[in-house]
Amino acid sequence: MRGWDMRSDVLFSYVNCEARVPKDHPLRAILRIVDEALAALSAEFEGLYAKFGRPSIPPERLLRALLLQAFYSVRSEKQLMEQLQYNLLFRWFVGLSLDDEIWDETVFTKNRERLIEGDIAKKFMAAVLNQEAVKVLLSDDHFSVDGTLIEAWASMKSFRPKDGSGEPPAPGRNGGRNFHGEKRSNETHASTTDPDARLYRKGPGQPARLAYLGHVLMENPACSSGRHTSELGHRDGGARGGTGDGGELPGPSPDHARGRQGLRCGRVCRRSAGAQGDAACGSEHHQSALGDRRSDDPPSRLCGQWAAAQAH
Repeated sequence: MRGWDMRSDVLFSYVNCEARVPKDHPLRAILRIVDEALAALSAEFEGLYAKFGRPSIPPERLLRALLLQAFYSVRSEKQLMEQLQYNLLFRWFVGLSLDDEIWDETVFTKNRERLIEGDIAKKFMAAVLNQEAVKVLLSDDHFSVDGTLIEAWASMKSFRPKDGSGEPPAPGRNGGRNFHGEKRSNETHASTTDPDARLYRKGPGQPARLAYLGHVLMENPACSSGRHTSELGHRDGGARGGTGDGGELPGPSPDHARGRQGLRCGRVCRRSAGAQGDAACGSEHHQSALGDRRSDDPPSRLCGQWAAAQAH
């Protein structure tokens, strides 16, 4: 018998969000790890909030929402709030019921800034890495350190001499400025809108930009920590254990000290992640990964990487 397409707006729902999420969904395992880490940070949260006033967004729910924004590449807080409005999976992961009101994106952003100022992101990452369920996923044999440039929002026209000299920009909303013949360096100049930004370039012949240094420590093949700095020197200077606000990148745990011996004496281990992975997996993994390819499939980009890694 044919069913009829009739809309029925029921008043009550007897199925909660927990029952609608599949038992084998990947977010279930992630939620268990996240909840354990958040429970360990409860004392840290107490120190960030006043003892009186109106209740704010629970920091646990705010961090879970930020994780969803990273997992599903949600472009803005406004779109994240929109997803929380009708996405049952998002509501379940954050800890919202079907009747809970969604926050305003401006309020969400202001509460997020409080956690950033309290350096909660770094502590949350450390709490996750200290769990036994996560330690077994990290390798203490191979690691690599990567350095990159994170471009600042400051304009090059804001990079002015620290002593106040120099020709000011032309009048107007976006007035031009002539840098011809002017020698600029991080020792003598600074941005008036973002003083922490530094002038860097990726290599010879590349344009110089105001940027930060990004450092990522990876336990191959899992990323275990990351930070950004603005110190002078090499792009991986913070990872080299040099001076400044970079320091040495934190490892996953004291148990993994053996895998980080390449950082001693200010030396960065620059082994190829592909070469280490191939040496650990062997030729059987290579054959199984390519065994299902059809004859009319395009050549895989990994074939050249495997060959180069083995030759290296």
